[in-house]
Amino acid sequence: MAGELLLEVGVMFAAVAAVSFVASRLDVSPIPFYILIGIALNKYVIGRLSLPYVTETSFVKIGAELGIIFLLFFLGLEFNLERLLADRERLGKSGLLDLGINLTVGFGLGYVLFGGVAAAIVFAGIVYISSSAIITKTMLDLGWIANPESGPILGTLVFEDLAIAIYLAVVGAAVLGGGSIGAAVQSVGIALGFLLVLALLVYFGTRALERMLETTSAEYFVLRTLGTTVLIAGAALALGVSEAVAAFFVGMAFSSTSFVHTLEETLSPIRDTFAAVFFFWIGLVTDPFAFLGVLDLIAIAVVVTLPAKVVSGYYGGKVYGLSDRRSLRVGLAMVTRGEFSLIIAATALAGAGAALSVATAETIYAFTVGYVLVMSLLGTTVMQFSGVFERYLTPTAA
Repeated sequence: MAGELLLEVGVMFAAVAAVSFVASRLDVSPIPFYILIGIALNKYVIGRLSLPYVTETSFVKIGAELGIIFLLFFLGLEFNLERLLADRERLGKSGLLDLGINLTVGFGLGYVLFGGVAAAIVFAGIVYISSSAIITKTMLDLGWIANPESGPILGTLVFEDLAIAIYLAVVGAAVLGGGSIGAAVQSVGIALGFLLVLALLVYFGTRALERMLETTSAEYFVLRTLGTTVLIAGAALALGVSEAVAAFFVGMAFSSTSFVHTLEETLSPIRDTFAAVFFFWIGLVTDPFAFLGVLDLIAIAVVVTLPAKVVSGYYGGKVYGLSDRRSLRVGLAMVTRGEFSLIIAATALAGAGAALSVATAETIYAFTVGYVLVMSLLGTTVMQFSGVFERYLTPTAA
């Protein structure tokens, strides 16, 4: 048994290494390749041919979680508390703009497609939330992390992650029948309390983190960083708080130390390795045949929600005083959907039979799988080739 599991993990890493080689030769982002090879090797594709396939083992699941954690940790390293507080007004405006436009568009479209308030609320959350993990990785790959557009992109992602934590608690309890309104309020209270503790850690914990990281051993340095980050992210998840948001706060705490450059240099290979596992996992759990019956819904949603994200992102960039070209990049970056959309759909499926019928929940889940796949591929592609779209702007827009 152990030998078979190790072989599967070996196949996964070998496949990811192979497609990364192809991506490097083509000089394109490897993320779509990671997702597609995951699809190719899963039980729904190669398994249908009665050939050996890679299963969703505990290692793959945990590896995917670690990928999210490390990507958001690095996002936090780029977005320290002082910058967050200094940008709070602009962050709030761009975040509310993103929330208002995309939740409204999503709710309206969901109501038209499914004819019910509960389904529309779930649908709105699915199409609203962008993928922090995929966008952060793509920004790092493209070098956008050091550009002016990184401010509104990262700020909006932070706002979205905080908003979706509250959304999941309320929708899970009140809309999908997972509990009472009191339970939802309690969940939100726990989440906000935990985040407050993390904020205090960020504010007061710099000296303690400095002392912890002071060592001449690279081994001890990495272990102490991982021990702190993964422990706090795991505690957050156990309390019903997003591990991604927790990892972001931990990254912000470390960003105030003098070891930021060393952290980036030392942990980048670990981040990229587990990020590849995360993208592979998205493909591994995707049944490309499941959403054949909802291709019309996916097409409609892409046509409606993609421009909405670009528009909200563009004006979010304008809130930060960016040029037309850089504001357009903000909009293009926000197109990608990913992990949280899948979580919302899975929550809806688990709560089916209450406010949401089983048939509707199954349809929404099948839609989400296809929608996330399409938007993750489209999102990374439009970021990679943003120059093509920038050509249509006026010469003075640069």
